[in-house]
Amino acid sequence: MTEDTQSASMDRILQEISAVGRKLEGMDNAMVALTAETRSMRLEIAGFQSQISWLDQRVTTVEAQAASWANKDQELLHPRSRLTDLEDRSSRNNICLLRIPEGTEGADIPSYLRDMLPKLTDITFDPPPEFQWAHRLGPKRQDGKGRPRPIIACMLRQGQARQLLQTARTQGPLRLGTLEIRLSADFSREVTERRRAFLSLRPCLRHLDVKFGLFEPARMWITKNGETRTFYDPEDLRIFLEGLQDTSQTMETMAHSSSPSKDV
Repeated sequence: MTEDTQSASMDRILQEISAVGRKLEGMDNAMVALTAETRSMRLEIAGFQSQISWLDQRVTTVEAQAASWANKDQELLHPRSRLTDLEDRSSRNNICLLRIPEGTEGADIPSYLRDMLPKLTDITFDPPPEFQWAHRLGPKRQDGKGRPRPIIACMLRQGQARQLLQTARTQGPLRLGTLEIRLSADFSREVTERRRAFLSLRPCLRHLDVKFGLFEPARMWITKNGETRTFYDPEDLRIFLEGLQDTSQTMETMAHSSSPSKDV
């Protein structure tokens, strides 16, 4: 090999080494940039972790506050329920009479009821009924128009009050001459509203061919397909009836679709 050939080979080798060096230098620069980017991502991840931790603490705090508010709501509802219960217990001896014309009772309502109730219910009381108090409910209308005000009476003996209410439930409409008198228990406003809500569902119950009845003070029993249920909340009964209605409609649709078509 000549000296010129050796010199040319060395030049090429030096050029290749130089090219490799430049590539390595570029890789070093890329590694530095990658390291810096990785460090930045770590800082961002640490920030996200801090935010997630803060949000988790906030969620825990909000859940604790919600639980505290729920407990406070229950504390508020509990005395209200107890107050309603006490009100209903205190009125167990009370009876309510509707549709008695104004002025029929005269000035002494207890004496009027003592004579009228045995005739109205065909009950022979022994001893005769006695009352702690009795009065019309609400102010008297000056024009004398509108429905007669109810008469509320508190009987001295609870057994006689129960006997009257039982007779009113089983005997049907009570008549005094040409008058049809309604006799019922004296319920609290909350119980009255629950009873009214239960009774508003009667058309739906009849439509679904469901047997039903209303227990005092405000419980409704229903019987469907031989199964009897008791509901204390009208909303629970409404949701149950919606499920029955959906089932009934589905059954009717299936029966209609499976029926054989008639040839025209």
